[in-house]
Amino acid sequence: MTGSHSFTLHLGHVSHCVRVALLLQMLFLFASLSLAEELEPRRWAHIPINTNFLGSGYAYTEADIGLDPVLRVENMELEMHTWLAKYTRSFALFDKTARIGVMQAYQEGTWTGLLEGAHKKINRSGWSDTIVRFAINLYGAPPLTGKGYAKHRASTEVETIIGAGMSVQLPTGDYMDDKLINLGSNRFTFRPQVGAMHTRGNWTLETTGTVALYSDNDDFFNGKKLEQDPLYTLNSHLIYKLRSGLWASASVGYDYGGRSTIDGDEKDNRKQNLAWAFSFGLPINRHLGAKLAYVGTRTQESTGMDSDTFAIGISAFW
Repeated sequence: MTGSHSFTLHLGHVSHCVRVALLLQMLFLFASLSLAEELEPRRWAHIPINTNFLGSGYAYTEADIGLDPVLRVENMELEMHTWLAKYTRSFALFDKTARIGVMQAYQEGTWTGLLEGAHKKINRSGWSDTIVRFAINLYGAPPLTGKGYAKHRASTEVETIIGAGMSVQLPTGDYMDDKLINLGSNRFTFRPQVGAMHTRGNWTLETTGTVALYSDNDDFFNGKKLEQDPLYTLNSHLIYKLRSGLWASASVGYDYGGRSTIDGDEKDNRKQNLAWAFSFGLPINRHLGAKLAYVGTRTQESTGMDSDTFAIGISAFW
């Protein structure tokens, strides 16, 4: 991990409480990026069992960050490069279709802004937190493979699928407890999920509800204890199948909550973000496909982050 001087080094003449407030604002602005990650269509789609899926991708993010004026930080911007790898394995469980996957990203980010009129810059590069996800289709999507799966998909015009899952964010990312900005969170995040999708002809409507539950971070900024309330997320996707393997989707998402407490002092930093996305999937051959996506987020509070992300990915299955 590399980086220029932390903002902490330039705030010696500002009170300790203002430094902590700045830290809280900057750290939890990443809630909108988490919402962007949740806007992935076809999370509950019927897939053949005993199949491996391997994907990689790149995302570029630009963001404008709004902070409380009392912090005397202005025109703060973020530029982030993310390289991502993901592996998923499908299987049958209790006569249902299930899947388990792991996702890992490497990131390079630059934060710039004016601190009391002086230009400041921070660079970070390193590993982000590892994410493991398990999901099972509770209704619909029978566990099939090979010709049986192909026959079922070809003959199904109307279909409803209901699923449940759990995503766990592990504290494996790069983290320094004396820095204001980190790529890792230094805590566990559990995201139970419930989703449903209904397909009629070429159209599919998919909806997922998620709640993020955070463990405590006992090494938050020089040994302080950080606690956070649950963050609730709801997203929906409208997907259209153009032809076999080719699809397009429009998505919208919203999150709310996530107020934090540090050393027993509750902060006024509730999150409320709106996000939208457009995705396009393109088959390359029978075992290879590509995806293009745009994701935008906008804070609905007086402070927060407005971001735009462009992503491209490729995936293989066997």
